[in-house]
Amino acid sequence: MSSQGRAAIRFTLNGQRHELTREDVEARLVDVAPDAIRKHAVRVNDTWFPAVQAFEVATGIPRSEFISHTARRHLAALGFEVAGDVEPRTTPLPAGAAPPVPATPAARPAAAAPVELGAGEWHTEANVQAALVTALAGEGWRILSVANTATKEHGDVIASRDGRTVGVEVKGFPSRSYADPARAGEAKRTSPSTQAGHWYSQAVLAAMRLRGKEPSWGSVIALPDFPRYRDLHAETAGSQRARCRGQLLAH
Repeated sequence: MSSQGRAAIRFTLNGQRHELTREDVEARLVDVAPDAIRKHAVRVNDTWFPAVQAFEVATGIPRSEFISHTARRHLAALGFEVAGDVEPRTTPLPAGAAPPVPATPAARPAAAAPVELGAGEWHTEANVQAALVTALAGEGWRILSVANTATKEHGDVIASRDGRTVGVEVKGFPSRSYADPARAGEAKRTSPSTQAGHWYSQAVLAAMRLRGKEPSWGSVIALPDFPRYRDLHAETAGSQRARCRGQLLAH
């Protein structure tokens, strides 16, 4: 998307439509002193800022109306370098200095059960989407749109590179507890494994619908790495490949 010839992203936050360009972010942060970085950081004009501060200044949206993952996701979509879970600091980082990023946790064995991480679970849909957008931007993809997972928007991520456009359907992995604070102490009746099967089927259906709606696009499913999703993919990969071959023959 573009605004007066400039690459831009458009998104909905709390029911309001917004548009933001990389140039807007850079211009609005030129004379801004960075606050102390405590969790998520973004590099703008060779200076590291807290992601929430950069997003607040760039958009004019008070930080009380969004979370740090939202800020990180949209800034990454504009191609800015982001880093997460930065240790608390009492003084701002100097210009050009990269904040430390914690080491990646050791991979769990393939047969191990997923570890539940409580309120800070890494495998929520919002976190998976943020990681995906960051990775795509780092590989030179231009992010055309990013859905707001908090409001259940669909068409999760659309990106383009070298004349190719892809639509990505993103799913997280189910938790054993409810995200709603009012039900925080209540265990879900449906097991994560069963619910993951439902989410996987929803993702496959969404990807198939996208192929029908935009046949020239690539249609992709992005999932966190859990044994349950690996098993479901193994069970359905053959039929998905057969469907693609059938489409080619039909053309």
